[in-house]
Amino acid sequence: MTLPSVEEAASSNAAWCDAVCSAHGAPSERFASHWQTRAPVPPLHPNLVTLAGTAEPTRAARAAVRALVRELPPAGWAVKDGFACLPLADDGFELLFEAEWIARAPRPAPPAPPGRWRRIRSEPALAAWEAAWGESAGRPRIFLPALLGRADVAFLAGVDEAGTIAAGIVAHRAGGVVGISNLFARRPEPEWRAACVAAAAAAFPGLPLVGYEAGSALAAARALGFAPLGPLRVWRRSE
Repeated sequence: MTLPSVEEAASSNAAWCDAVCSAHGAPSERFASHWQTRAPVPPLHPNLVTLAGTAEPTRAARAAVRALVRELPPAGWAVKDGFACLPLADDGFELLFEAEWIARAPRPAPPAPPGRWRRIRSEPALAAWEAAWGESAGRPRIFLPALLGRADVAFLAGVDEAGTIAAGIVAHRAGGVVGISNLFARRPEPEWRAACVAAAAAAFPGLPLVGYEAGSALAAARALGFAPLGPLRVWRRSE
């Protein structure tokens, strides 16, 4: 099976950003070149995601970024350059991080993963899941209950023998692929990371998985059969 393209991975990620922002009541717009919102966004989310890397869409996306520069606060918001081709340092942005889009073709059902896995369906369970994830600690909640009513979103939790959430992942179906994000494992064993991926694949079976990783997490993803698709960059407005 042919792996998804970079464009499909970027589109999937933009759809997930849109879902999260919509849960916060932030209106958005989607064009051939980019997705964007002019509203305040939840922590750790961008105001714009590019969707194509060829010359004309890149020009359109950069023009959109410059329009947001005129409209939004002078600092603190971000752009996800899905094709690592926008020279945003010239527009007052600093490079926050670089990563690699990844994809994996559908696989047969894997062996039973460690722990007990469940789909989060209630607001208290979602709050516990986000607390276990931990990256929004000290910030306003990112994942709101409105996301639980969506058939295309699955918050998945692995529970250990003590009954606590030991690992988790978000799976989001969009455009014929399943985007995975927000993977965490309190235990470092590789099988827990593999279990997260297996749970995401089982939530929406028969579809390829896409996402992005960097550093050691990228190496771990490649060990689980993900292939790199292309680079991306996240820029933060610094002035």
